[in-house]
Amino acid sequence: MKSNFKSIIIDNSKKLFMLTIVLFSPLCLFAAGGPVPSVGPVRVEFIIFGLILLGVALFHKQTFRVAVIGVTVLLTFKLVFDPGFHLLEHLFGTTPLGDQLMDKNLRQGEWGIILNLLGLLLGFAILSKIFEESGVPDILPRFLPNDWKGPFILLVFVFVLSSFLDNIAAALIGGAIAIVVFKKRVHIGYIVAIVAASNGGGSGSVVGDTTTTMMWIDGVSAFNVLHGFVAAGTALLFFGWFASHQQDKYQPIQKDSNINVKIDWVKIFNVALMLAGAIVSNILYDMPALGVWIAIVIGALLRPVPWKEVPGAIKGSIFLLCLVFCASLMPVEELPRASWITAFVLGLISSVFDNIPLTKLCLEQGHFDWGMLAYSVGFGGSIIWFGSSAGVAITSKFPESRNVILWVKNGWHVAVAYVIGFFALYLIMGWEPADNKEHKIINCPVPGCPMANKPEALNIPGTIGYLELIK
Repeated sequence: MKSNFKSIIIDNSKKLFMLTIVLFSPLCLFAAGGPVPSVGPVRVEFIIFGLILLGVALFHKQTFRVAVIGVTVLLTFKLVFDPGFHLLEHLFGTTPLGDQLMDKNLRQGEWGIILNLLGLLLGFAILSKIFEESGVPDILPRFLPNDWKGPFILLVFVFVLSSFLDNIAAALIGGAIAIVVFKKRVHIGYIVAIVAASNGGGSGSVVGDTTTTMMWIDGVSAFNVLHGFVAAGTALLFFGWFASHQQDKYQPIQKDSNINVKIDWVKIFNVALMLAGAIVSNILYDMPALGVWIAIVIGALLRPVPWKEVPGAIKGSIFLLCLVFCASLMPVEELPRASWITAFVLGLISSVFDNIPLTKLCLEQGHFDWGMLAYSVGFGGSIIWFGSSAGVAITSKFPESRNVILWVKNGWHVAVAYVIGFFALYLIMGWEPADNKEHKIINCPVPGCPMANKPEALNIPGTIGYLELIK
């Protein structure tokens, strides 16, 4: 037994050592044509990041180590070879941290995003366990249909829940219910669908996803995001049908639920308190994790907190934070011209590249169709398991789904649904660019923007949509 364990460690160590060598290899190949090393026209940072993602895909049982090694190599490269990179400034900005804590509008750097993600991933892991122990999942088989419509209704529930909750919480609650109603036999295709439903449900609501909240803070009207539900709802009908049949064939809902089960209403209250804390803290302070942990402390006075869930969620949290931090180190200073094609491609990129920096760049560029973009960067992250925080969070409950090949093979319907939903929105509503806080009609910096040079728009208060100008 010990010899087998030792051989496994040695084999994995060799693979990880080879991965480290591969990650460092671009440093030996760069051209000296600029201040920062590059391989031809490609900056070395992009090559290293691509190799990190490839390593995550290939070594799905060693994703944590791959991510830690990757961020170490990438950060070392930035510190040694990029003279314009300053780590502390990248993390905390130039404004004093005390001022940033007091005023959310002064917040700079990556510390807020990283701290918030860490708090949400760990806090919602506790929330999902409390919900699982509340007794509610045990009685759901009495009310859900015992054919494919039961799993489909559960996906709709996750979708609706995510429209006003963070997608991490919606995915974990959906996963907690699935574990119980399907007797711990959940098809990987259905796991993918739970993540897709949680990501899609938040795409049309400014409080349903981090990216849409970023848009709202930056001056995008809530009504200019709402039509993202057109694409997300269409996609839900498609992938929900296939995923529900996959799950029903693999393990149907059992009607023989425990008739003696009792709902622990105090635990339900604690769950509701945590959800309410996330929403209120998100609106008032742009930091939903703070409200979640305040609620956990208050709830601890009423029921014991399942702290045993935290160690299992820590590795997944660190993994995601490593990828998010790596993405923030990429020298992406501008995007292609704002168009529906750009929005579509960004959705595909978000399956492997964190959608937060992508959204930040789009807001700086201005005049995207914000509802279409919210759907793209939100739902697109469902295509691969590490493309969204909800996907990373749910793999803590279903570790077998940390396999890119199995995820794509069994969840193919989500990738197809992304395309169908996107073009359904485009055909129904077209391309509707709108302004935001930084880029109003009169000063649109985007070359060829159809909303520029419209002086009559100066008399229209609030944010403006393109269709409002041409009517």
